[in-house]
Amino acid sequence: MSGVSLLTYADRLAGDLRGLDRLLDEELAVFTGVHILPFFSPYDGDDAGFDPIDHRAVDPRLGGWDDIRAISAHTDVTADLIVNHVSAHSDEFIDWICNGERSAHHGMFLTFDTVFPDGAREADIAAFYRPRPGVPFTPYRSGDDGRRLVWTTFMPTQVDIDVRHPAGIAYLERLADALAAGGVSTARLDAVGYAVKTPGTDSFMTDDTLAFVTQATALIRARGIRVLVEVHAHTDQQRRIAPLVDLVYDFATPPLLLHSLATGTVDRLAQWLAVRPSNAVTVLDTHDGIGVIDAGPAAGRAGLLSEQEMADVFARAAVATDGHSTAASVTPTWASMPHQINATFFSVLGADPRRMLLARALQIFIPGEPQFYYVGLLGGEDDRVQFLRTGQGRDVNRHRYTPDEVRRALDTPVTRGQLQLAALRRHPAFDGSFSWSTPDPASLSLQWRNGLHEAGLRLRVDDPSFEIVVDGVRHPLSD
Repeated sequence: MSGVSLLTYADRLAGDLRGLDRLLDEELAVFTGVHILPFFSPYDGDDAGFDPIDHRAVDPRLGGWDDIRAISAHTDVTADLIVNHVSAHSDEFIDWICNGERSAHHGMFLTFDTVFPDGAREADIAAFYRPRPGVPFTPYRSGDDGRRLVWTTFMPTQVDIDVRHPAGIAYLERLADALAAGGVSTARLDAVGYAVKTPGTDSFMTDDTLAFVTQATALIRARGIRVLVEVHAHTDQQRRIAPLVDLVYDFATPPLLLHSLATGTVDRLAQWLAVRPSNAVTVLDTHDGIGVIDAGPAAGRAGLLSEQEMADVFARAAVATDGHSTAASVTPTWASMPHQINATFFSVLGADPRRMLLARALQIFIPGEPQFYYVGLLGGEDDRVQFLRTGQGRDVNRHRYTPDEVRRALDTPVTRGQLQLAALRRHPAFDGSFSWSTPDPASLSLQWRNGLHEAGLRLRVDDPSFEIVVDGVRHPLSD
């Protein structure tokens, strides 16, 4: 059966896992799945849980594996399997730093010499694709007073794993076993695009990366778990990886929609609809913001948007957020602009409920598995206070909701409308065949048919409006 999943942190929406279970069983029962962002120990580290010290343990402040299994009894659960790195405070890394070759975890972590046993030139290091400012190494002192340059693709406390070494593979197997025992039905391979370092390339989504994805997918599927791959990259990369796994992300639609709403044309959306993978998780925004790089050019390949059109998307977001999205978004080393907009989708749309519902309507009618981010669902605007407190740009879109805030948001037109759309996605028409057309340069028409059941969406982007007709009846949100 078709449906919509929710993407959320347990603590920032419901306090803990039991609170999340209650919401999913009551007010948010319309969702058929939930991706619970890192609930491992600790869930509130340097990178909001994406730097686990113990990737196999549920942080006791949130609950335990019994709580995950309780949620999975009525809602499909997706959890992250962080394949690229682990915390520098993990037992494995500390043991290796202290004991070196005597450690049971020797070989699990990437060092400069692991990748460059014969040394490297400046050009070799500068070629690496990195999503953060600076070079991807952090110096660490070992127990014998040695000095090691450890690969840290993201943050100095996120140490990279050697996924080709037996110790690294054994670590990933232990993680997959823990997820399977915990009732997880889908594992998201986080940061997999950076997992294999290949000298002479930019080491992002290379043939070696795809070979590792194939191996990791087999490892995880052997435990009865689906595989979702998270890659922010050129649309060709999504198309290459889609046949290898169960699910990829459609990160291109959000910036293309923003472009359409600004220009009053649907031609770029139409280009993407013609070639996009159908086994995609469709999103508007996520905990990482609104991806823009995914629709742009890369390595000499044209994008669905040009660099200037990407820049225009960022510029319009800055206007809508009074410049705040520019302050919160980070430009990686050697890049001309940020990879994503750090702002809520609702804020970028000028907090216009009608435009937000139009965006959601398009999202649920596109083939794949729609996923609503909790902040977008609740009509959240940029959390500027949290950003000022932490200095982390992505925190503008990671608001910590109180129970009262959740109750108030659930009673707003923008949230009620989104919940109606999530319910609509369970209609039997969406288990049938899909077709689409562009009646004119400013309109898209999307149609699902399954036997006697039909669901259609007609939207305009020049004077934004939409109409939904289900089994011959005009849907109330069309008014």
